[in-house]
Amino acid sequence: MDKKKVTLFIVSNQTGKTRKIVLSAAWLKAISFISAVIIIIFAAGLVDYFGLLLQAMENKRLKAENAQLIKQFQVVESKVSALENSLERVKTFTTKLKLITNVDADDRITKLTMGPKPAAGQPVEEYEPMEQRESTDVLEEQDQVFANKKPLNDQQGELANENADKDYASLVVRIDKAVKETQLKEQSVIDLWESLSERQSLLNSTPNMKPAKGWITSRFGYRVSPFTGKTALHAGLDIAAAPGSPVYAPADGVIVFASYDESYGKLITIDYGYGVTTRFGHLSQIYVQVGQRVNKWDVVGAVGNTGRSTGPHLHYEVRINGTAVDPINYILDE
Repeated sequence: MDKKKVTLFIVSNQTGKTRKIVLSAAWLKAISFISAVIIIIFAAGLVDYFGLLLQAMENKRLKAENAQLIKQFQVVESKVSALENSLERVKTFTTKLKLITNVDADDRITKLTMGPKPAAGQPVEEYEPMEQRESTDVLEEQDQVFANKKPLNDQQGELANENADKDYASLVVRIDKAVKETQLKEQSVIDLWESLSERQSLLNSTPNMKPAKGWITSRFGYRVSPFTGKTALHAGLDIAAAPGSPVYAPADGVIVFASYDESYGKLITIDYGYGVTTRFGHLSQIYVQVGQRVNKWDVVGAVGNTGRSTGPHLHYEVRINGTAVDPINYILDE
């Protein structure tokens, strides 16, 4: 039995020549099968290629959305951090205001001092009330202006360590905590306002601002005296400023001293009532006189370098019943 054959004629339109190709049916089937397989493979590859192309486009879109979400997350986190910082400032503000206006508290002076207590036998070169001085020889503690302060040591907990956790759940916890603290602070401020509204005269007579524009170079507390080289209590704040810079009254009060002192130099003392007085030392000019009433923001003097001083600055003290306390607690914006 003869095998079936297929004859193919190929005719050229240009030359008119004809070519004849004779294939057996088996070869034709094999060629058809192979062609079909190739077409199927090509189609599958084409479909897979377009699938990968679509997936790549989707991945690119998701990556862009993810980058946008990360940016939004960072914005939200920065806002939460700002809210937390604001709440901390409100907390500090209300705490200070409650403390300095709570004139009936037995431990008021101790809380306002918030400083180390002198050890037994340790010298305290504190400015004493002028009316109690027997001689100027006891005035060993003086001002240190433009002192080089050592950087804070984060190993000793002096610097706050930031939490690097960026997790969403952690952020949600922080937001919930901030919302709760906001509600508590709001009620605390309302209670404080109601309390102070009944004691307006006390509030008006409470020193609550930095009396000169400048930077604080020496704070309240123990330090090495620039005159004796010994550890001694610095009874106020040193505020560095250019000579002649204005010194403002931090509240409504009465001038009880405005003259020269061997230690303080040109000195002003303001009495605000409720046992609170302030001292402004080393002035270059005095613009007020004893008995004069002054209001908050009145210019009472000018920064100078008089008395026992190491450079132009303002020495600022706050005293309660004659006892020096930390003036920073009477500066609400610090």
